[in-house]
Amino acid sequence: MAKITLSKLRHSYYPNPSQPSDYALKEIDLDWTDGGAYALLGPSGCGKSTLLNIISGLLVPSEGKILFDGQDVTELTPDKRNIAQVFQFPVIYDTMTVYDNLAFPLRNRGRDEEIVRERVMAIAEMLEVTDMLDHKAAGLSPDNKQKISMGRGLVREDVNVVMFDEPLTVIDPHLKWKLRSKLKELHQRVKATMIYVTHDQTEALTFADQVVVMQLGEIVQIGTPVELFERPAHTFVGHFIGSPGMNVMPCDLSDGQALFAGHPVALEGPVLGNANGTTEIGIRPEFVSLAESGLPATVTKVSDVGRHIVVECSVDGHKVSAVIEGDAPSKGDAVHLNFRQDQTRLYVDGWLATEPEGTS
Repeated sequence: MAKITLSKLRHSYYPNPSQPSDYALKEIDLDWTDGGAYALLGPSGCGKSTLLNIISGLLVPSEGKILFDGQDVTELTPDKRNIAQVFQFPVIYDTMTVYDNLAFPLRNRGRDEEIVRERVMAIAEMLEVTDMLDHKAAGLSPDNKQKISMGRGLVREDVNVVMFDEPLTVIDPHLKWKLRSKLKELHQRVKATMIYVTHDQTEALTFADQVVVMQLGEIVQIGTPVELFERPAHTFVGHFIGSPGMNVMPCDLSDGQALFAGHPVALEGPVLGNANGTTEIGIRPEFVSLAESGLPATVTKVSDVGRHIVVECSVDGHKVSAVIEGDAPSKGDAVHLNFRQDQTRLYVDGWLATEPEGTS
């Protein structure tokens, strides 16, 4: 296990990059502590796979360094970095038994057979596959095959990091929650440094202690699941995390007062800096309520999603969603919206530009 440091990392697939848009990865400085559970989260094309391949050694970055426990591994090949990787599709040997599949990484490194058996049995118990150790892998269901693939990554105790590249892609939706919870349990038991790459917010937020959210080759926020939900540092994070995502509405700013559709909106606290740029208000639907008075709106859609009701409204042509419980209005109804002040934030050019009252 190792602390992983990415220092001034940039990467371009062009031989002579000359402008920021030439880089698949913008400058990244990042520390992952030894034994932590981390997720790289973002949409396709945001740079997750490029970053993962750089950490694993499949790619050498155009600029910057990768350090494992302070040792520069930037130029080292994957086999010299002592990592384990679990891919989207199970990597196992169908003709081998489950036991031999789990034992293979250890036997390949010449470990004593007694140690091999001890580790295989421990991992098999954690994965709940002890009863199938003598079965040929070819006959396993997709979810069990992926369990074995995970086990092959976890069976070695000497790895610096275990990396998971969208490992639940091929798993049936009703089985995903089982493997997600199992993976979280495994991390808590083995305490290995783990990096989980995904575009699925549920997978990232249920697995990781710290989530790295990426967009267009750069990191827009690093934080706990609670931090990402409660205080998005960028409107992209607000959109990408949460269901429904954060409301983002255009606004004007006059003497520190935000105006949305001509109506004053109280912000969480003072505006930072000069706020020159595109100004927007961000508030999650969970903190928008229907009231007798407030911002006038018209209901455009009502969705009962079981645990609560999502009411979509139009305010001067701009969509605003509210999550409510109890009785819901009907489509076409005139309503009033209230924004919870301590959750109402200003964003300038996408970035958070207010701070809570009393923190300055």
